[in-house]
Amino acid sequence: MLRVLMILVPLALSIYAFIDCITTQEQDVRHIPKPLWAILILLFPLVGSISWLIVGRDRTSTAGRLGGGSSRRPGGGWVAPDDNPDFLKSLGDDKLDDDKRDDRKKDERSSDEGKDSDPKD
Repeated sequence: MLRVLMILVPLALSIYAFIDCITTQEQDVRHIPKPLWAILILLFPLVGSISWLIVGRDRTSTAGRLGGGSSRRPGGGWVAPDDNPDFLKSLGDDKLDDDKRDDRKKDERSSDEGKDSDPKD
């Protein structure tokens, strides 16, 4: 079991570091360019991965973005549907439209039934 862990842990670390490196924004990379970090991680998996995690990425800029408070994203970002007032308003409007349509259909049916029950001469 220990032999398996000695292989899997560095492999998992290398995979994590490589994915983290290629998905990191260019302005968050420190010291050397991002493509060189990726090559370093691939050529020297253990040393490259640990180096990337310790010095390669600027962690302070990520921590500021993940915290609470106001969002710094230009578009406002994604909002869950139950937190989005526009979406909730559109649901209410759709429900009102459906209710009005159902009432009209019910009125049409009742008026059609009333015409059918009239005796014809």
